[in-house]
Amino acid sequence: MSSAAIHFDRVTCRYGRRTAVDSVVLDVGAGEHVALTGTNGSGKSTLLRAALGLHPLAGGSVTVGSVAARTRAQWAARRRQVAWVPQRLSPGRFPLLVDELLDSGGHPPAAREAAAGLGVAGLGGRPLHTLSGGQLQRVFLSRALGAVAAGAQALFADEPTAALDFAGQEQVARLLTRLPVTVVVVSHDRAMARSCDRVAEMAAGRLRVI
Repeated sequence: MSSAAIHFDRVTCRYGRRTAVDSVVLDVGAGEHVALTGTNGSGKSTLLRAALGLHPLAGGSVTVGSVAARTRAQWAARRRQVAWVPQRLSPGRFPLLVDELLDSGGHPPAAREAAAGLGVAGLGGRPLHTLSGGQLQRVFLSRALGAVAAGAQALFADEPTAALDFAGQEQVARLLTRLPVTVVVVSHDRAMARSCDRVAEMAAGRLRVI
């Protein structure tokens, strides 16, 4: 299983006139695990979403394995190359079933095996909007682990332990740190940060590497 280096080169993102990410430069080595910390609204989530083509870049670029993404097809390839664990979905109906989400990662058997290990194997027939926050996080993590098994070379996770109890936080931290691919995780969880190779702190859209 291979991993990819990721280079954020002067990445800038805006919401209207407000700059959310301000000329961020960050190099993540192949196989390195980096925690992004900082207060709410500091730009952490936007930075990762921009790297996946889920938020427009106002400036700069992000390369994964030295490859940039510009066209729709290239962004789609990026999202296969980088597994994604998003924050909890906003309230409202989301009719996709758990099994459908697990199967969408590219390696259904691995995703379902991960779901069994995370205690959500029995939820396959339920729509995502009926799950608790902790259940939903475990399901998205299971899908991401399936994507890694399918060949994704990196994994981005946005607050993957926020809705979990202490035991769940420890379990997810162990799972992520054992992955043989590049990992960038947004987290306020100290156990998660300690388990990573390096911590990068964001404040007001700017980056400070510790």
